[in-house]
Amino acid sequence: MSVNILVLYYSRNGSTRNLAQVIARGIEQVEGVESRLRTVPSVSTTTEAVAPDIPESGDIYCSEEDLKTCSGLVLGSPTRFGNMAAPLKYFIDNTASQWLSGDLIGKPAGVFTSTNSIHGGQESTLLSMMIPLLHHGMVIAGIPYSQESLHTTTSGGTPYGASHFAQGDSTQLSDDEHQLALSFGRRIATLATQLSTNTCKAD
Repeated sequence: MSVNILVLYYSRNGSTRNLAQVIARGIEQVEGVESRLRTVPSVSTTTEAVAPDIPESGDIYCSEEDLKTCSGLVLGSPTRFGNMAAPLKYFIDNTASQWLSGDLIGKPAGVFTSTNSIHGGQESTLLSMMIPLLHHGMVIAGIPYSQESLHTTTSGGTPYGASHFAQGDSTQLSDDEHQLALSFGRRIATLATQLSTNTCKAD
């Protein structure tokens, strides 16, 4: 049974995307697990505005099939007034069919974010992304304090999930942020493998 982790994010200036890429590398450090990087289109207050089906650059947009077939989900967004960004919220608000069919029940999930200030709402943004995942019946995982970088970081990194402090709009991750993002990816991938194995045995 193949194990793939969907790393689904929205990024405006590149910081959240960089974090997503490092988490994806951590996921693929676990044998037999692959990552699937996906994004969502921007939303517009102009109702006539329509985004192309395929973005001009970067990762492709997430599909219903990506959600249905993933073994786990890692959700990422920059913070917007202590909450997830509107494009990601809009996407999640349209996952009622996955909720009705129970596609995500019992699968591991985690969250990550990026902010322009150290107290710019990292933890509240991470918590806001957890709520719909709980409604989908997912198993939420954070970063345990056994990760040494969680004790020493002076930038991003929380027990709620990976994060980045974009000092001066810098998209470059600090060493601690990088290590925590890698370990976070490995943790979600390991959990997905264990849960998939247990599900197969139960079946």
